[in-house]
Amino acid sequence: MINSSNRLKGMVTVTVLDENGKVKKIPNNLIRKLFRLPEKEMIFRHHNTITNQGDGLIADWMLSTPTQTKVDATHGYMLVGTGWTGSSPKANTSVNTKTGSYKALASGYPKTQGAFGATGQNVILYRCAFAAGDLSANGINEVALLNGNTTSAKCLAYAQITPSVNVTSADSLQIDWQITVSGS
Repeated sequence: MINSSNRLKGMVTVTVLDENGKVKKIPNNLIRKLFRLPEKEMIFRHHNTITNQGDGLIADWMLSTPTQTKVDATHGYMLVGTGWTGSSPKANTSVNTKTGSYKALASGYPKTQGAFGATGQNVILYRCAFAAGDLSANGINEVALLNGNTTSAKCLAYAQITPSVNVTSADSLQIDWQITVSGS
């Protein structure tokens, strides 16, 4: 008998950039001002959930003749929203409350963190960049990684963005998604 605890885990990093491409800062609250602490950068990290659809997509991709579209350079998209509830992220098939449009993965993504046989070979990286003018929304608190840009797209992974971010039409939003495959 073989015991194995294969796992997929992920991390999403959200970065808000100003019109000059610099990381925006969160204005200090009263306590931070009193202690003269520096403003915090708008870079947020949060774990993700491989969804039920994502479990099915991964299993399908291992077949000799897959039937589902991969989240790849041609069919990989992210969608952000403002409707995080926390009630059933595993069952999500997209964001709860869409804001903006589906955004294709950046050129060169997805890719592995390291070459085959090297450290990072089991870490898949996805990146998406919403340019200035793509979004203008307050309270962005969720993101989905999808295999298409329609409502019929399948959701590989879903994540909360916390704290929620506000993006003006002058700002850009970069989302870096990292999924690690590990077995033991």
